[in-house]
Amino acid sequence: MLKFVKNHMESITGIEIYPIISLLIFFTFFVVLFWWVFTAKKDYIKTVSHIPLDNQNDDTL
Repeated sequence: MLKFVKNHMESITGIEIYPIISLLIFFTFFVVLFWWVFTAKKDYIKTVSHIPLDNQNDDTL
């Protein structure tokens, strides 16, 4: 099965760019995510971390 897929993929011209684009998107996403985590304000992180535990705004019960 893998041999069939490999042979089929080799016959498509220009397909070698897709793994490179995927890697760049993956790398860029995580670099931006790390940048956001390290530059986020501590007050915002504290507020967001307490949202799941805050039962005062729960009107569904």
